[in-house]
Amino acid sequence: MTPRKVIHAIDVHAAGEPGRVVPGGDLLVRGATMGERLVYCQEHLDGFRRLLLQEPRGYPGLCGVIITSPVNPGSAFGIIVFEHGGFRPMSGSNTMCAVTAMVETGAIEVQEPQTRLRIDTAAGVVEVVVTVQNGRAIDVSVENVPSFVVELDHEFELPHYGKVPADIVFGGQFYVQARAEDLGLKLEPGQTREILRAGSLLREVARRTFPVVHPVHPEIRGISLAMIHGATDTAGADARNAVICPNGPVDPADPDTWTSTVDRSPCGTGTSGRLAAKFARGELAVGEEFVHESMIGSLFRGSVRGLAEVAGQGAILPTIAGRAWITGFHDFVLEDDDPYPTGYRVGDIWGSGN
Repeated sequence: MTPRKVIHAIDVHAAGEPGRVVPGGDLLVRGATMGERLVYCQEHLDGFRRLLLQEPRGYPGLCGVIITSPVNPGSAFGIIVFEHGGFRPMSGSNTMCAVTAMVETGAIEVQEPQTRLRIDTAAGVVEVVVTVQNGRAIDVSVENVPSFVVELDHEFELPHYGKVPADIVFGGQFYVQARAEDLGLKLEPGQTREILRAGSLLREVARRTFPVVHPVHPEIRGISLAMIHGATDTAGADARNAVICPNGPVDPADPDTWTSTVDRSPCGTGTSGRLAAKFARGELAVGEEFVHESMIGSLFRGSVRGLAEVAGQGAILPTIAGRAWITGFHDFVLEDDDPYPTGYRVGDIWGSGN
């Protein structure tokens, strides 16, 4: 028999964003704290990340989350998020995917109609209120970690677009967020390609020129993602956004490399950062709901549940709510003679240079 590795995973989507949930992460991950576990994954498990996200098992729009045992008393489990850009400290949509997978497979005990869970992440402890009906998680409300503004309206000089003001915010990951109108764009399906070009360039320029480090969790550093936000005509939604996720290297001097994929969901950590910026501008009050729409028309409900401080800096406590659905159960196989043990990328869908 050929030696092989078998990886069990549960595929879930949260408001359209696909997340591959991998239980049993203690067999893979080392570390006494979630921060240590995040760094361990970054240093030792990048091949595992690429194996599950790249072809032939994955595709550019896919994210994932490793389930670990908790590190804090009273927590149900821990999560380490992995995306095409690397391992990340937190993700709202992936938290929804993880909770839905754990609840609906019976991996954790819950009570109907609602159960409150504590989940350990590298960005801090997250509390989740899950509404359960007939064993299904029909709503997942994520009480996210403190989110804050680093700088509002910082001007970035972008090739082709000129000077563009953007906010640098933290919502579980660091984001650069710009208004669509400042890039000459409208958030419409017909402009998706141009939205991706602008967002991938903005992220790369911001990442290179605006270094950031979390003041409490120094292992969280660097701008991870870009969000372009603007108006919407959808009834019941307050705004639309596109979060741009890297799918290959970007060179600001080479427009052929300005490629990415768009988050299918309204993005939980991105919306948390957006709430922080809106609150800082006086555009949102504590307790006021803000409904964010994705490019496919799905919705997350956001609100500021209270205020906090992070290392003496003012912050908000955001809550993001939505729903996720299980789409499949998988046993992924890696044979020891597979010529592509970490998968592969081809430039037809993965961007230039891959």
